[in-house]
Amino acid sequence: MHVKVAELVGESSSSWRDAVQAAVSEAARTLGSITGVEVINLTANVENGEIKEYKANVKVAYLG
Repeated sequence: MHVKVAELVGESSSSWRDAVQAAVSEAARTLGSITGVEVINLTANVENGEIKEYKANVKVAYLG
């Protein structure tokens, strides 16, 4: 069994934590057994001085 790594972007309207979870949930749904996650970068879209969307670039490790 080999561990593979995929890079994804998660998005949320409420928090960076939820953005990371969105990416992990999508990876688990499409890739299978997730064994770990590394958060690479956190960004956000801003409108009128307020954060409107949180984004998290992550690498997920999974069994392949």
